[in-house]
Amino acid sequence: MKSKAGIACDTAGFMNKYIEDCGVTCELVSPQMLATPFYKGNIVALVIPTGFGNRMYSGILPALRASADRIEKFVKKGGRVLCFGAMTADGNTYGWLPFKCSYVHDYFNAPITVDKNNEFSGITADFDESGIEFDCYFDDDTAPECEVIASTKDGKKVMIAKKHGEGYYVITSIHELPSKEFI
Repeated sequence: MKSKAGIACDTAGFMNKYIEDCGVTCELVSPQMLATPFYKGNIVALVIPTGFGNRMYSGILPALRASADRIEKFVKKGGRVLCFGAMTADGNTYGWLPFKCSYVHDYFNAPITVDKNNEFSGITADFDESGIEFDCYFDDDTAPECEVIASTKDGKKVMIAKKHGEGYYVITSIHELPSKEFI
């Protein structure tokens, strides 16, 4: 079974090292690689780290927009996209997704409720769920067909999943590294 993740980022960093330390081979997918129509990564998952939508932290957003169709084909064929919070108040940051994803930029700490029956619930396995950091929450305009994996005690959606073809988009605002169990 292939176990390789691509990290959509400008440079290799702590996320690459963390994922490799969890036993998964990691490939840096730079904005230039992602945007080129010739890039054919041999990966099962594409990870988009926190801050992807904020130009102060990342230059990946234009490449995500340019390659949205190829990312969608990857997911339809069984690939998985794990996308963290955008870290910006720009309302169109998730516009590259093939479904509506609206969010409210807000950095906060809150206890959460996790749907433990969801296959992606393990992302919080290493966390104290009584207080987790977030950089946004998804509002009610987000695609109603999305599964809510985690929400705050007051009902803010902080992690959602959308099956698309054979694969999934998992969108989270958790401002933490995913658990080792999840990786």
